[in-house]
Amino acid sequence: MSDDTKFSLIRPTLNTAFHIDFDWWKNHDNNWRVHLYSCLCEEHQKMYTNTNEESCVDWIDPETAEVHSVDGLQKVLISHCARQAGFITLQTTLVESVFRTLLANGNVPMNSIQLAEVTGKTANTILQTLTGMRVYKGIRPVSS
Repeated sequence: MSDDTKFSLIRPTLNTAFHIDFDWWKNHDNNWRVHLYSCLCEEHQKMYTNTNEESCVDWIDPETAEVHSVDGLQKVLISHCARQAGFITLQTTLVESVFRTLLANGNVPMNSIQLAEVTGKTANTILQTLTGMRVYKGIRPVSS
């Protein structure tokens, strides 16, 4: 049984924290960079127009002071574009709202209740959507 088909015996609850698992997304969606590019603000879309390759930059975790190598596109998206007005609107779909909320939060894990407060969607609907058989946009429960 591969990592993709393992099931947890622990049933997620409203307090289960979720994050974007970029490694999962990179391994399961060939268009992951295209989607990240579409989330960039206009200024950064111009900067990354001709960049299809992953370019890594160093990022310092503000909590632990650990240095991590992260994708430059992810970094600018999380640190700048996700903080712009209009990044999430009332018309944004549930999965996209959760995805963008996690980006705007620096991909710090959030539970369904916290996500509901930001997105305006119901916590139960968020939980049901994110814990079904399908993984949407790499959004997964945080593994302990």
